[in-house]
Amino acid sequence: MPLPPQSPKVAIPESLRLQLEDFRRRLWRVKIMEAIAAGVIGLLVSFLLVYGLDRIWQTPGWARLLILLGGISLFAGFAPYWVHRWVWQQRRENQLARLIAKRYPGLGDRLLGVIELQNQEGTADSLSPRLREAAMEAVAAETGRRKLEDAMPPQKHRRWSLVALGLMLLCAVTVALAPRAGINALERWLLPFSKTERYTFSKLDNPPSYLAVAFGEAFDVTLRLAKESEQRPTSATGRYGLQPVLTSGLENDVYHFIFPGQQDAGTIVFEIGDLHHELRVEPFQRPAPQSVRAIVTPPAYLGIPERKVDLNSGVVSAVEGSKISIELTMTRPLASCTYGPTHEIVSEEPKEVVAPAGESGALKISGEVASTPTLHVGARSFEIPFAWTDHLGLVGEDGFRLRVDALKDGAPTCYLQGVDRQKVMLPEETIDFEVLAEDDFGIKTSGIEWSGAFTRPTDEAPAKGELNLGNGNTEERRMIKPAAFSPAAFGITPQKITLRGYTEDYFPDRGRVYSEPIVIYVLTRDEHAQMLKARFDRQITELEDLARRELNLLEENERLERLNGADLQKDENRKRLEGQQQEEAETERRMKDLTEQMEQLLKDSARNGDIDKKTLQKMAESLQSMQELSKDDIPKVEEKLKDSQEKSNTAEKSEKDVDQAVEQQKKAHEKMQQAIEKAREANRRFEAGTFVNRLKKAASEESGIVSSLKESFVRMLGLKASELDPSDARRLSDNSRQQGDTASDVRWIQEDLGHYFARTQEESFKILLDEMRTSKIDMGLEDIRSGLVGNHTYEAAELANKWANRLNEWAEKLGGDNKQAGGGGDGNPDAEDEDFEFMLRVLKMIQTEQDLRSRTRVLEQLRRTFKPANL
Repeated sequence: MPLPPQSPKVAIPESLRLQLEDFRRRLWRVKIMEAIAAGVIGLLVSFLLVYGLDRIWQTPGWARLLILLGGISLFAGFAPYWVHRWVWQQRRENQLARLIAKRYPGLGDRLLGVIELQNQEGTADSLSPRLREAAMEAVAAETGRRKLEDAMPPQKHRRWSLVALGLMLLCAVTVALAPRAGINALERWLLPFSKTERYTFSKLDNPPSYLAVAFGEAFDVTLRLAKESEQRPTSATGRYGLQPVLTSGLENDVYHFIFPGQQDAGTIVFEIGDLHHELRVEPFQRPAPQSVRAIVTPPAYLGIPERKVDLNSGVVSAVEGSKISIELTMTRPLASCTYGPTHEIVSEEPKEVVAPAGESGALKISGEVASTPTLHVGARSFEIPFAWTDHLGLVGEDGFRLRVDALKDGAPTCYLQGVDRQKVMLPEETIDFEVLAEDDFGIKTSGIEWSGAFTRPTDEAPAKGELNLGNGNTEERRMIKPAAFSPAAFGITPQKITLRGYTEDYFPDRGRVYSEPIVIYVLTRDEHAQMLKARFDRQITELEDLARRELNLLEENERLERLNGADLQKDENRKRLEGQQQEEAETERRMKDLTEQMEQLLKDSARNGDIDKKTLQKMAESLQSMQELSKDDIPKVEEKLKDSQEKSNTAEKSEKDVDQAVEQQKKAHEKMQQAIEKAREANRRFEAGTFVNRLKKAASEESGIVSSLKESFVRMLGLKASELDPSDARRLSDNSRQQGDTASDVRWIQEDLGHYFARTQEESFKILLDEMRTSKIDMGLEDIRSGLVGNHTYEAAELANKWANRLNEWAEKLGGDNKQAGGGGDGNPDAEDEDFEFMLRVLKMIQTEQDLRSRTRVLEQLRRTFKPANL
């Protein structure tokens, strides 16, 4: 079955189509203009917003980003949306018809129907083409009578465009009036996260953003306006946290604020015109030294290693010529540290004078440690001021300085300890002492040296020598060395010895430093015997004084003995007894001291060897009595006197004690007298023996003159005294002086012989005295002196030799007579003599052993210091 014929399509009238196209073009133009205006407005408003906010505060980057996104969103979001709504969705006739229907509902519905008819398809029976055309024509005619512009939605393009133009004009004016601010705002607007600082009309010249200040101390902040600042406010404000606001006026483009001390960190907000500046402040303790030490390098000659000294006191001592470096360890790392200028200090009374400025410089910094370069220590002390700044910019306290005391390398000192300043001894004896050497910078060596001088003319050379006791080192400040000196060990004959200790330090070319000398008289046995005789005389005198003292005490005790017991117990008599007891105790003490002196005298006499044993025996007997008195007799008297004072005593007991004390004291005094008689007898024998020694001494002095002249006979014969060589003239002068002394000694010998004979009536001494006077020895000795003065040396030597022989003959004759007088006969010696002789031998053996040990120590000293020659 065939399909019914289709109705042909009928187009809308041309006039209607043209009207709709015109409406659509107008709609699109208006809405596109609105979209563009809205986008421009958004951008301009966001720019002006950033510009405005920047005038008030430092707009953060995130806020500027949000503002920029808000402005762009009108372009990127609103404009597309607006175009899509009014352009894309209003492109067809039916869409336009619906839009027109909002203004003209009836017309819009009919337009919509016409458009639907245009697109409707059907059979010719159901849709008559002519009817459709007629309907379209009717609607087109009605539309032609209407203004479709009135159906347009609200049009805002002019208003928005004016707003956009106004905003553009405002932006242009803003940029024109403040181009720097505008350009700055534009840059910050377009690049919200850039580091471009907010532009302000008030501009500071490199203002700080962080400041470290001293803890609890007031601090100041200085802000300077930049030259390019467009505004120069007359005042500015600053506020530390919530503290009161401080105001500062403008002076020379500078605002100066002084803030009180702070202990907590905070922020200072400064308001200067439109400038808002924040300064972070943190209080810190000022940088200070944790420790200070000095590295001291002593002079090379000392050989002392480098040392490190902690300077807790701020003072370091260094020897002149040292090098020193100071090392500071600070509480924080430093940015800079300087020293100097150094100041030399001259010590003057009454104050210290500071010399002109010295060197200065910077310290080498490594974190918290700062070190000075090497400083040289001169002859004067000096001060080193220091200043530093830490990495936070804080400056250290003023007035920190260190003092370097320059020390002179002083000369060492030397002392002899344990020995008297003067000493007499026999050649075989030994003296022990210590040599103390001290130096502030080390002892190099220490020892003793000696030089001799004869007291009478002789052809021998005086002794001279030295002994190195030991070497020290640069660290040894004090050295004590034992020393033993024995003349016999060093081959020293009797003479006067001057002995000194010496020491050396390491100071170049200083040489030795000596101790105070001691004088040692090395005696012959004859001289030694005379010395012992003088000591014996003094001890006998003291013993006699003690005997008189004891007799006086005895007499007082006898007065007390006459009192009855009741009277003895009275207070006044008790005090008398107490006084007697104390006096007896003093006697006991003095007797002990005298006994010790006598004991030493006996030992020295036994050592002499030329003192006869009978004299020694009498001395020993006297010593024994003295020992018994000091240990037994006198203490018993003192004890009984003490017992008589006891308050618990009965009258009978006190009386008995006093009686016993008197009885015991009588025995003690009697024993004292016996000791004195024995000592006097020994002294008489001693004195007789000294005549022999004195004669021998005078003979040896005459022989010494002969010996000293022998070698110079050839040079001196025939010359006048004024023509002699100076050394020979001095020798003659010394011999002449010695001859005068010898002549004087011989005269005294004769006088003493006369006195001794008057006391003892011993015939041998009378015979010797007569022979000496008959020989006219005084005139002979004077002739020798005259010959020496006139350089008649040969004649003087002959005469001296003659009288030397004569003096020796007299000494031998007197010595032989003494031995005969002291002999015990042909009978056997008694047991007491044998015991004493045995004791004497033992004593001499002990002394010999001691002398051997002492000389062995001396030889050991020599061995230690001996340096063999290189073969």
